[in-house]
Amino acid sequence: MSNKIINIGIVSKGRLKEFTENLLKKKKFKTYSDRGERDLFGKIKGKSNIRILFLHAREIIEQLSIGNLDIGISGFDLLKESEINIQKNINLLKKLPFGYANLVLAVREENIDLFTTLDLDEVADDFRRKNKNLVRIGTKYPNLTRSFLYSRGVTNFQIVKSLGATELMPIIGTAEFISDITSTGQTLKANKLRVLNDGLILKSQACIFTSKKNKNKKGLKSLIKLFSK
Repeated sequence: MSNKIINIGIVSKGRLKEFTENLLKKKKFKTYSDRGERDLFGKIKGKSNIRILFLHAREIIEQLSIGNLDIGISGFDLLKESEINIQKNINLLKKLPFGYANLVLAVREENIDLFTTLDLDEVADDFRRKNKNLVRIGTKYPNLTRSFLYSRGVTNFQIVKSLGATELMPIIGTAEFISDITSTGQTLKANKLRVLNDGLILKSQACIFTSKKNKNKKGLKSLIKLFSK
């Protein structure tokens, strides 16, 4: 991408997009697109050197890491889930007062004797002996989930990558337990799932991130200073 244009990545849809656009308005930045709402590129009125890219939240983290974005607004959970070589190229500039959510470990309500990770360790051990296989945990956050369980002494499990609605995995039989991001817990409850008593893996919220790749781009330092306030 051009080394004269400052690229800002924001989430392409949903509440996080709305919150981010409101944040930009507070900074006196009015965003618009030449081709309407479906345009994946945006501009800021009166700022010809700034370009907005509408991306998936996970893609914002990746593009910051390789320097295609200079500034990005995404979730803290997605930064921490990413590989170390990605994280080392990204600076957390500021945590924002929106996008709050928790990554949690959840089980089916019918598991009446399973309330803690210690219980899960015992269940996983019994499952391995009886089924000659490891208990499955469905998630879109394999790195954070694996690290959390290892830190609690739980090792007899396998991660199954979720490609859709993680809450459905125990119902359709593709995983025994899940770890998932939740803001209110209502979706978990609706699918007869509950969080383990010590099942909080990570507290997350929206953050402003900057890339460490393009520190000397013209106008970037003053823009970062504005966003850090």
